[in-house]
Amino acid sequence: MRCYARHPDLRLTALEGEGVALHLGTRRYYSVSESGLDILEALAAPKTLDELVAVLTAKYEVTLEQATASAGEFLEQALRSGMVTVEDAS
Repeated sequence: MRCYARHPDLRLTALEGEGVALHLGTRRYYSVSESGLDILEALAAPKTLDELVAVLTAKYEVTLEQATASAGEFLEQALRSGMVTVEDAS
């Protein structure tokens, strides 16, 4: 099973409905949406895509399909930027 985790060098700050993520290793920072910040905060411990979708559907009035698409898209971008890592858990 594929699990996602926040990179250990990532630091998060919430700012008026969105967030800023600072990657200490690369010295880059990223602006993230409120839902993106929710995902990154949830990834303090490894989670599956389904668990992250549950985080979004519990907080926002979205369908399961919308939450899945949104979480999947955010995770792809977060993986490319190095904010998130992937772990294979059996």
